[in-house]
Amino acid sequence: MPEEISASDKLRASHADRDRVVDVLRISAGDGCLTSAELDDRIELALSARTVGELTVLTADLPPVSTSSGTTVADVKDVLRIEQTFSKVERVGRWIVPRRLELVTQWCDVTLDFTQAEITQPTLHIDMTMYGKTLTLITRPGIVVDADALRVQHAKITYPRHPTHPSPTTLRIELTGDKAFGRVRVRPARRSVGQWLLRRPA
Repeated sequence: MPEEISASDKLRASHADRDRVVDVLRISAGDGCLTSAELDDRIELALSARTVGELTVLTADLPPVSTSSGTTVADVKDVLRIEQTFSKVERVGRWIVPRRLELVTQWCDVTLDFTQAEITQPTLHIDMTMYGKTLTLITRPGIVVDADALRVQHAKITYPRHPTHPSPTTLRIELTGDKAFGRVRVRPARRSVGQWLLRRPA
């Protein structure tokens, strides 16, 4: 038996294998078995896993869950809450964009980079209670930001309302809640030196 487990663990993981593990992680986080930080770390490892064994260890300490019952994953994975004080918050690289993000911070720079993010929903609703510092949203073509409902006090919002090269909308980000002091900045990804020299987009 140990030899069979070892052999199966060495098998190459497929996209379906990774997706199943990500679903289990999301459901477990919704049940309170994982913190948001642990969920982010494990999802990142799952998305980059090469073998079945690398995926197995990510759920080994979690209770069994069902991912096939109709109400399932979409209900659990939709809300991500981030609370932080006097620290930096970043979501960069490959991360799963939820449907709703609750952002509660004090004097924290927050960066949400969507250039390589996994978009599974057409709309991201960011409800913030943010005091001080800067919220930076790094977008890519097809992502639009609506900040009209955001209540601002002694803060500045900078974002392009009319993109130079409009693309079909793949994600709409709606900002609501309160932003006091600091700023909200929306910008596209910066080009590398090589891209700039070759006149290529970021």
